[in-house]
Amino acid sequence: MSFTVIIDDLAARGWSLQHAFLSPDLTADLAVECRTREAEGALRPAGIGRGDGAAVREGIRGDHIQWLEPGQSAPTDAYLALMEQLRQALNRELFLGLEDYECHFALYPPGAFYKTHLDRFRDDDRRAVTTALYLNPDWQPEHGGELRMHFDAAPALDVAPTGGTLVVFLSGEVPHEVLPTRRERLSLTGWFRRRAPEPL
Repeated sequence: MSFTVIIDDLAARGWSLQHAFLSPDLTADLAVECRTREAEGALRPAGIGRGDGAAVREGIRGDHIQWLEPGQSAPTDAYLALMEQLRQALNRELFLGLEDYECHFALYPPGAFYKTHLDRFRDDDRRAVTTALYLNPDWQPEHGGELRMHFDAAPALDVAPTGGTLVVFLSGEVPHEVLPTRRERLSLTGWFRRRAPEPL
């Protein structure tokens, strides 16, 4: 797979939108995996913040998540392998120094949303590049749930969470939100991270 367009987009404008990035079969397998984990009670309400300061605040975000780990299933391993290829390509072409990748399933129940935010903590700038892969077949405009990206010098862009679509953007530079969804909305959200700075 060629990542040239993604790399060129990030270099030129800080974000990239790729329709039909993932094959329909792998997209469907990942959606089944997400729904199975939800049915088993493995997905938990997502919090705001990190570490001991994290708290569930459904007035800000309403998704349920579970982090991926290598070896959990063939579909998730296939996706993580693809993201590893993208990490290497980003480092090779853009010299971003990306060390690793973290990723979770996210399921938004009907009525859920995520208010405007940046994907970078105030005291930790390791997250450098955000990815969002959507797993929803036959998504229609009336279902809502768009990703809305905000830009300084251009109108906001709404992206429907259609199965197989991948959005990639610079984590610290693109404020974004998830608009209220009217049906279950599934995705894989992840971050390429730089190495943590050495303590002084």
